[in-house]
Amino acid sequence: MSSINEMDKDNYVLIMAGGVGSRFWPKSRNSFPKQFIDILGTGKSLLQLTYERFLNVCPAENIYFLTNESYINLIIAQIKSVSIDNIIGEPCRRNTAPCVAYAAFKIAMLNPKANIVVAPSDHLILKEDVFVGSIKQALVFASKNDALLTLGIKPTRPDTGYGYIKYLPSSLEIKKVEQFLEKPSLDKAKAFLESGDYVWNAGIFIWNVQAVLEAFKKSSPSIFSVFEKGKNQYNTTEEMAFISEHYPLCEDISIDYAIMEKADNVFTIPGDFGWSDLGTWASLHEVMDKDDGGNSFSGKSAILTETENCLVQLPNEKIAVIKGLSDFIIVDDEKVLMIYPKNLEQEIKKVSADVVEKLGGQYQ
Repeated sequence: MSSINEMDKDNYVLIMAGGVGSRFWPKSRNSFPKQFIDILGTGKSLLQLTYERFLNVCPAENIYFLTNESYINLIIAQIKSVSIDNIIGEPCRRNTAPCVAYAAFKIAMLNPKANIVVAPSDHLILKEDVFVGSIKQALVFASKNDALLTLGIKPTRPDTGYGYIKYLPSSLEIKKVEQFLEKPSLDKAKAFLESGDYVWNAGIFIWNVQAVLEAFKKSSPSIFSVFEKGKNQYNTTEEMAFISEHYPLCEDISIDYAIMEKADNVFTIPGDFGWSDLGTWASLHEVMDKDDGGNSFSGKSAILTETENCLVQLPNEKIAVIKGLSDFIIVDDEKVLMIYPKNLEQEIKKVSADVVEKLGGQYQ
């Protein structure tokens, strides 16, 4: 892995850790969402794995967590060395643009030369050296150019579940972005894959703090003005009172819509990082180790006969005895046992809402 050098002290990382992970119900709940779970069976949560990955990019004191106020204690419990000053708690959910703007203003007051990485807390990166290398390449570019960068994931299949980025063909490793595209139809996704000029949008961004503040000022002036009013309060005892009063006034909007899709200085570094957003149980099943029948298992032990292509997730002390199942998701989290066809997993979000409505908020 890369080591930290003197130049890296201007590098900062914002780990986005406020999501509720509703597609991983029943294991992921509002009170203990996906990023805090050891969903890969490694002994570490996705949040802990993300934090350790970015220790290769900047000093620990330059890593900040953007989260909902209700998850602050979970972060303190999982990242033992974290300072409370490095946890930015939003008082209400307003999507990704307001929390990124808030953090950018806060960091700009600490270091006006800061170069910032924004990354989700719940993604899988198998090729960590390649990933860190691309992040560092992007940070150097961001430090020298008025540019907003995103890591682009080279598509491996015509997936209709991701947004795409079209870039201009070039011999350079860092490509100029032509446009962002929403989740496509299957035909369009196939055409994107064949073209070779499209990458998946992973939601991993890199920029200099001045470049992103200027982008907010230009493309999202309402959000910019909310946080500019508090610039003398950031990193003081008055910060929380200002945020509690003004943060709820922000528009509920993603960083993509607020600035990235409007900007004309966007670049991407396409790469193969062994990336997965682990957005669904099926995507988790794809990346986990499997037996000869294509079954992945997490728990104490399992006896699986005439069973294939199933994902089985149990508490550490439980065993599973299963016969005659094919292509099912089996998840036991103590309070809820879910056995569901894998090809219908898009229904799980609605199913969880139905359970909460019929049986109570303790299952949310």
